[in-house]
Amino acid sequence: MKKLLRLLATPLFAAALVLTAFSGPARADVPESDAELAVEWQAAWDTHRFYDSTPPLPGSGRSREKARISIEIDAPVERVFTAYSDINHHIGMHSFLKRVVTHDDRSQGGTRTIDFTAIEEIPYEGTIVTSKTHAQQRIDHAGLMYETDTWSLPGVVTHQKILFKERANGKTEVIERLTFDADTSLIDFVVTNGVASHEQTQAALKQAIESGEL
Repeated sequence: MKKLLRLLATPLFAAALVLTAFSGPARADVPESDAELAVEWQAAWDTHRFYDSTPPLPGSGRSREKARISIEIDAPVERVFTAYSDINHHIGMHSFLKRVVTHDDRSQGGTRTIDFTAIEEIPYEGTIVTSKTHAQQRIDHAGLMYETDTWSLPGVVTHQKILFKERANGKTEVIERLTFDADTSLIDFVVTNGVASHEQTQAALKQAIESGEL
């Protein structure tokens, strides 16, 4: 069981993203409806708000760690921003991410806010474990940046701030500032694998954008 929990604590979000949550074996014959996932998303939001700017209190059993990663993409900043900030473009950039269910998509004051759930299917000892990560993405097109907050079992919260900077020769630097909150016993594992997962996604998106696929 401990091995499975560690597997499920591995960030698998292909947007920046994504940490996995155990919800039991996948049932191809009775998948959860989008409406059911929306109810789960709202319950998670009401309970956790996904991201709390206050660090975990001493003695709470939880810890917070931060990381910064970046990559240079040989394409204009507007093109990179448009392709990179679309979470649906992340499907296929990680082998486990199967679909993204959007619950709400709204704009106000120059910020586009998207509430969604990412669904992943993870092979584990001859079966498929279905993982759900509930998230909110806020896109600031004028500022060429977006933020994504996520929550998933076992109580892993992430905050991502992704910046897009125009560089020389028409290239773009993508900078990801990552914050992870998790149980202290899992925080090192979550950070190590979370950073590795984001780096994998960065590399896949770079290849897709530079090749013209996106």
